This record gives sequence, structure tokens and C-alpha cells, in this order.
Amino acid sequence: MALLPLSEEQVLDRLKQENPWWATGAVDDDYTKMQKRLYFDLFFPLVEDISIKRAVILMGPRRVGKTVMIFHAIDSLLKRGVSPHQIAFVSVENPFFNKLPLEQLFKACIKATGKSEPKGWYVFFDEIQYLKDWEVHLKSLVDSYPHVKFVASGSAAAALKLKSTESGAGRFTDFMLPPLTFNEYIHLLQLHHLIIPTQIDWEGNATSFYETTNIALLNEHFLKYINYGGYPEIIFSEKLQVNPSRFIKSDIIDKVLLRDLPSLYGIQDVQELNSLFTSIAYNSGQEFSLEALSQASGGVEKNTIKRYIQYLEAAFLIKIVHRIDHNAKKFSRANYFKIYLTNPSLRSALFTPLQPTDKLMGAMVETAIYAQWLQREWFEPWYARWTAGRTQGEVDMVGLSPQNFKPLWALEVKWSNRYYENPSELKSLMSFCQSNSLKSALVTTIDKSGSRAMNEMKLHFLPSALYAYTVGKNTINQKKVRNI
Repeated sequence: MALLPLSEEQVLDRLKQENPWWATGAVDDDYTKMQKRLYFDLFFPLVEDISIKRAVILMGPRRVGKTVMIFHAIDSLLKRGVSPHQIAFVSVENPFFNKLPLEQLFKACIKATGKSEPKGWYVFFDEIQYLKDWEVHLKSLVDSYPHVKFVASGSAAAALKLKSTESGAGRFTDFMLPPLTFNEYIHLLQLHHLIIPTQIDWEGNATSFYETTNIALLNEHFLKYINYGGYPEIIFSEKLQVNPSRFIKSDIIDKVLLRDLPSLYGIQDVQELNSLFTSIAYNSGQEFSLEALSQASGGVEKNTIKRYIQYLEAAFLIKIVHRIDHNAKKFSRANYFKIYLTNPSLRSALFTPLQPTDKLMGAMVETAIYAQWLQREWFEPWYARWTAGRTQGEVDMVGLSPQNFKPLWALEVKWSNRYYENPSELKSLMSFCQSNSLKSALVTTIDKSGSRAMNEMKLHFLPSALYAYTVGKNTINQKKVRNI
């Protein structure tokens, strides 16, 4: 028996269900009562600006709050006086819609609201990657309806970025929504009372940092952030917190590894990719080589490993960090590199949540701090590692000048108070700083703050949780300045 096609009436009825403000004039309370992510203030001006004839592509990993951000944008448009009958939301993954061209869906929205003029509309297509050739459809809409603002979102970040770059030149504006920073975690849970602004004297300049009213409580939340705090849905759900791995693994990792990446890149052996990601996740923050990864994966060819790593990085699951030597020189061949998870919660999803005393806690604190820095698309982090004769050393993170590639600062991430008590043990850090004429460096601790003078250098110590908060907070502030 042949299947009956969906009738126009069914499509219109479904659109009315997805757009309750057509009848009520307001977004459902389920969304409006949720705290906005701090990234909303950067996203909404792109949506609101109808003078620029470009679609906005809201991309990011799964479950970081993209759909909620869209409903917050709709709520804000309504409160600014936009007619509820000129705002449309369409979930493209809905079986009712995912075979229909975008223009047909837009025309159906116009018909469902009784409008005739396709001007002044704001149209949101959610999970657009489920529509074949979506970028061609969307580009055509932007060209055909210059007085309509189109916004599309999707979780297959790699696919969206690839298609947007290839086909959307001059038509699309990409906006990446990352996992929660620790600053946003504090914001969403309204824990601002734990944070106090302060300053550090950095080589004669007062630099903004933060201290806390209760380091023990802040560290409790930092541990929760590391274990599951990258996802807004989990931080508000005690039920999900009991077993975060089930939620993160099944709904985030598996869908990316088993569905998104294979469909985008034609990967045949999904098990190979899964095994590689599991190995990387367990060893986040460690130094890798293609040779070692090939051996650890049972002899998978190095070129295949290299491609998988590129796919995982494009999917915003991992970040490759490259190495410099003792004199901050780059290596001509990148045989060794570090790989970090972009979100420390991914590790807890595959294995077990960490406790403060776990031996892997240090590596995950380092991963969490790198995750804060990765939100700065204008910044490239490096690490230093060298062998000179019988001596060797390493510095966890180095910031290089974009002009001359000389070190601007150095950071050592520790989940320990030991070096606060014995700063002379930080031989690698001090050696690197002296070789590169750095007079200051920063070292993180568990709960100790203060400065130590060492060999004409000043070492600043700050709890890891406060440092992570500071980087996330400063990143948002800098993004706002750059967007002005």
C-alpha cells in the first residue's frame, strides 16, 4: 500500500503547534524562565540587525543550548514590538518538515498566519543539517527575500562549518556557541556572591583578576563543572547529575561519532573512530604522536589517524595544541602535539566522574583551563617542551605575540599547593621565562593565592577554579569589545 503524502493542512497545523506565539503573542514560560547564556548578548544583535542581508548560522556541539537561545531571541523580538505573526520557528528534524524545501516551509508559515507580505519576518530553522543541500536552499532564500532575517542552527558543527564556508560566502554569518565556560556556569547557577573582583600587579600594570568568598565551595562547583558542567541541561537537573555519562554519551558523543561524522565524511569503520576518540579522551592533555596513536589503535594507518583527528577537531570535540622549544621556536615538523578535549565533561561521560584526589584530576583541570581559552577564536595556545643534554622541561601553556611570535606570558597548571610552598621546584617554568625575558608567570593551585619573588622573577599563584573563571569572564568581555 502506497504511503499518503502529508496534506497541506497537516503541515500548517504542525507549524501552529511549533509557533504558539501566533496565538498567544508570547513564548512558552518553559523557555522564558530559563537564564540566558552570556553568549546571548553577542548573538542577539546579529539576529536583530535586518540591515545586513545575511543569514545567521548558529552552530555548536550538541546540547549546549542552541534551541533555548533561539527561543530567547524570539522572546526578545516580541518584547521589542515585532509582530508575533512575523516570527517563525521550524524544527527541520521534525519528520513533518525534513523533506520540504525551506522556501516551501517559509511560504507555509506565511499562509498559516494569514499574512500575504513576506517582509519584516524573522525565520528560525532549527537543526538545519537534517535537510539535504540546506546551504543551497538557505542561500537562495537570502537572495530572494532581502527583507527577511533567516537564522539557522545545527549540532553537526563540522558539517555546518564546511557547508557554510563553501557555499555561504557573503550570505552567511557563523556564530559558534561553545560548551559552558566556568564563568557561565557560575552565572547560570547565580553564584556571583562567590566572586570578588581584584587586581594583580603584573610587571607594573594592574591586571583584573578575581578572588572568592569561599574557595572550598567554589572548588566543589569547579569539580561539578569538570564532571558535567559543560551542559546547561545537566547543571539544573539533579536526576541527570546522578548519571551524567548516560546523557552525555548517548545524546552527544554517540550521535556525533556514529551518525554526524560518518555521514559527513563517509567513514566506513566507525569503531576505529570511536576507539581513537576514547583513547584521546582518557589521555586529554597528554602529548601524542601519529606513530604512537597508530600503534595504540592496532596499526591503523597514520594518514587515517590524521584524518580522524581533523574530523574530531572539526566537530569541536578536541583541540590540537602545538609545541615550541625552550627558546619559543616552532618545530619544522609537528611530530609531537597535545590533544585536549574541548569540554572536560566528555571524559566523565566515557569513564567515571572524578573526585578531587584522583590522580587524573590534574590533567582534567588543565583540560578545563584550556577549554576556557579555546573560546577565543583570535588566540592560538602553545605549550613548550624541550630536551637539552640531560635536562628536559615543559611549560603547560604559552601565549605568543601574533606580531613576532615571542612569548608574552607563561602558565603552569597545577592541582596542588605544593609549588606555592616550594616555588623553587618550578625549574622548567623559571628556565623558560629567563630564556625568553619574561619577568612574571602564573601558576595555579588548589586554594592558595599570592605572589613569590624568585630570581628577579615574580610568580603569581591563583586557585585553578578562579583562574578558569577569570579567563572565561575576560573572554566574554573581550568578545563584546571586538563586536562593537
